Amino acid sequence: MPVEPTQIVVCGAGPAGLTAAYTAVQHDMQVVVLEKSAHIGGHARTEDYRGFRLDVGGHRFFTKLPEIESIWHDLMGEDFLKVQRLSRIYYRGRFFYYPLRFWNVLKGLGIWESTRILGSFLYAQLFPYPEEKSFEQWVCNRFGRRLYRIFFKTYTEKVWGIACDQIQAQWAAQRITNLTFWTALKRSLFRNNRNDVKTLIESFHYPRLGPGQLWHRMAERIRAWGGEIRLRSEVIRILHDRRRVHAFVVHTDDRDVEVRGTHYLSSMPLRNLIERLDPSPPEDVLQAARKIRYRDFLMVGLIVDRPHLFPDNWIYVHSPNVRVARIQNFKNWSRDMVPDPRKSCLGMEYFCNIGDDLWQMDDADLIELARREIERLGLARASDVEAGMVIREPYAYPVYDTEYVAAKAHLKAYLHSFVNLYPIGRNGLHRYDNQDHAMLSGILAIRNVLGERHDLWAINMEPEYHETVQATRVDVSIREPSS
Repeated sequence: MPVEPTQIVVCGAGPAGLTAAYTAVQHDMQVVVLEKSAHIGGHARTEDYRGFRLDVGGHRFFTKLPEIESIWHDLMGEDFLKVQRLSRIYYRGRFFYYPLRFWNVLKGLGIWESTRILGSFLYAQLFPYPEEKSFEQWVCNRFGRRLYRIFFKTYTEKVWGIACDQIQAQWAAQRITNLTFWTALKRSLFRNNRNDVKTLIESFHYPRLGPGQLWHRMAERIRAWGGEIRLRSEVIRILHDRRRVHAFVVHTDDRDVEVRGTHYLSSMPLRNLIERLDPSPPEDVLQAARKIRYRDFLMVGLIVDRPHLFPDNWIYVHSPNVRVARIQNFKNWSRDMVPDPRKSCLGMEYFCNIGDDLWQMDDADLIELARREIERLGLARASDVEAGMVIREPYAYPVYDTEYVAAKAHLKAYLHSFVNLYPIGRNGLHRYDNQDHAMLSGILAIRNVLGERHDLWAINMEPEYHETVQATRVDVSIREPSS
């Protein structure tokens, strides 16, 4: 088997892997990135269909990390647009702003229902769950059970495919805005209160041609500075001696090649990392890996023969009558995503598991399902849809179920014995991070290679949601590599 030596070997050309390589070449390291697919950007890539650009999952660019923000602006320059956020919840034929606004909820649900919501909230304050273990308990303690059932339960169970009492509270604390019932009311009444230390994200940056534009520019820099990125190169085995990794075995061009380095970074799903170790880990470690679960995702892109459909960037669909969970309107992210101003392009997002009925459905049937559902929701006529395509995305979201905490802790303890293997990114660390934290994991992994000591598993552990930012920021310059 051919052997190819290098210094830094990175598995995955998504935000974490590319940023690790970007950081490595800045420090004059030899680096090779191995990507299983034919695409740059991982889950944050942009797909092109007939000149229409589709953002796989919808990626806003905002961060509390000044170093990450500096990288974004450095790479994108004038192509980094400022976009006003508008996201709403579709519930019983009405639209409600998200994050929730008190007066909007009052108007949309009526005085009687709003009074019942208030009563439910007050009851929750008097008799809260003493311990918040589940998503359901976490939300009910902050909003009351009635508002939880209206605005959280249906959508969340559609996304994750499991009951809300089986989803851990850690996910809610990380992903739901720290807006409570009282802060929602306060924000509605005093929107210009300058004493707030935090502010909700009401605008964000976005690459003119979608997030993939940024990752392609980063890839160009990596290559220009001496790094290598190989597509269609899947890591199928990880050779090690239980303390040190010696090589990634890569399947590419119908052959297997050993790629050797001094340090190895992996953004592949944590479960896959464990299963591809050679020799295999002990049985208890393999059992823990099998308990790590993922939620898969598919998006039906629709080209609609109408110039304007709705003003939102995206809509959360809280209706059990349709299977679509979220709808992206790419023209409202950037007009340049849609080449014909007379048309619109939507991303109909469906959450599923590999092997279930949705995942196995033919593309033509999925497109027809999306056409019917967009009409049923009253957002467009099915006859206005002139074309469609399907994107399937496995391992899209790490699942925070009742078994993941113990299983992940077991895997973390086992992997800690390796001195030159660094899991990074959303899937590598099995943490539902935004792309800025995925990027940070890549940066800190390289800094660990250089002798620093950062706990990559602790990134983004602060109990604050990504929807909040500090009112101040500090610029950080990025060092150019040596010539």
